[in-house]
Amino acid sequence: MTAMADVRLRRGRSALGFSFFVQGVTFALLVTRIPAIQDRYGISDGLLPAFLAAVPILAGAASVATEHLVKRVAPGTVLRWAQPLVLLSLLGVGAGRQMWHVALALGAFGLSVGALDASMNMLGVSLQRTYGRSIMLGFHASYSLGGIVGASAAWAGAHWHLSLVTSYLPAVLVLLPLAFLGSRFYVDQEGRGRAGEAEKGLGPGGFTLLLPLCLVMACAYIGDSTVSNWSAKYLQDVLGSSEQLATVPYNVYMVTTLIGRAVGDLGVRRFGAVAVVRAGALVAALGFGVVAAAPGAWAGMLGFTLLGIGLCVIVPQTFAAAGRLFGGASDTAIARLNIFNYVGFLIGSPLVGGIGDAWSYRGAMLVPMALVLVTLLYARSFGVRGAGYGVGHERPRVVDVGRGGNEV
Repeated sequence: MTAMADVRLRRGRSALGFSFFVQGVTFALLVTRIPAIQDRYGISDGLLPAFLAAVPILAGAASVATEHLVKRVAPGTVLRWAQPLVLLSLLGVGAGRQMWHVALALGAFGLSVGALDASMNMLGVSLQRTYGRSIMLGFHASYSLGGIVGASAAWAGAHWHLSLVTSYLPAVLVLLPLAFLGSRFYVDQEGRGRAGEAEKGLGPGGFTLLLPLCLVMACAYIGDSTVSNWSAKYLQDVLGSSEQLATVPYNVYMVTTLIGRAVGDLGVRRFGAVAVVRAGALVAALGFGVVAAAPGAWAGMLGFTLLGIGLCVIVPQTFAAAGRLFGGASDTAIARLNIFNYVGFLIGSPLVGGIGDAWSYRGAMLVPMALVLVTLLYARSFGVRGAGYGVGHERPRVVDVGRGGNEV
């Protein structure tokens, strides 16, 4: 591999990692201030699930559109324009005055985030294929780091009683130009499969191979959405914490996901994706059990800590497994798989809220606990023979540039 190609790939990897970081900041700023958003716009507890559900519905529609868009436009181009739109939509959530303002801003957020998530993971999978070894967890570790920064900023906003727009504006002003500048260095896969190849690779038989991963993705995001959408409310309303302390569980969750993902690629290389995903599912289920039984806020924190350690490995490895399964058709596979990210959010938020209202929020935590254990039934889908990387027999330190690969 030439020195120029090496620099190009490293820059592309760093730029994509920063994009994941920016999205982590953005999403954390949104979800950790849900109680404040609810209070600002007078959204009732009964109406809140509808607002939360609208975002993943629109994001799923945008992911479907992205599947077709990337047959004509590179994923890097889609990501370059989607990320600024996500940031501006966040600012719109904080700047509105009436309920229709926040509805419009959340709608724009959902549409832009669907395109962003799909294109961002497409680039990550193609770079992992180029490197020939597991690096996908590292990108998602950057997302977790961004989540920590965003949740910390949200905590500061709640602590000093800042308005939403005051909390959001500094992040948008700093991150938007940096993200747009970094987008110049995205590396799109050379010789990517286009329309004909992609459709051939994901016919009826191809979708049968993808279906177990779709189910795992949905269950993982039911768990993740429970933390992001309900952790603050659970700590405040069920465990009796203050509003300030209620912003902490998501931060704790993101810290543990950062740690798990930072070392996760090493775990995948050593033990294989199947073992890592199984262990993650068991730890996540234990975390939900602790949250459900917690006598107070600090015990609840322990449960969210375990949830971060367990759930953090599942989603990145699900995207990586789709990339291994479908090769040149991976863009199409990832766009379709990404829809189940939002299916999980769509189901998880109203499911927990509905059970919590009808029965108890403690009992509601047992449902995602059971669903995340479904991953154990389909863990073998993460260990495809002949995958070439990520399952214990990856190519050590190999980089393919274009059509010719060279040892480095």
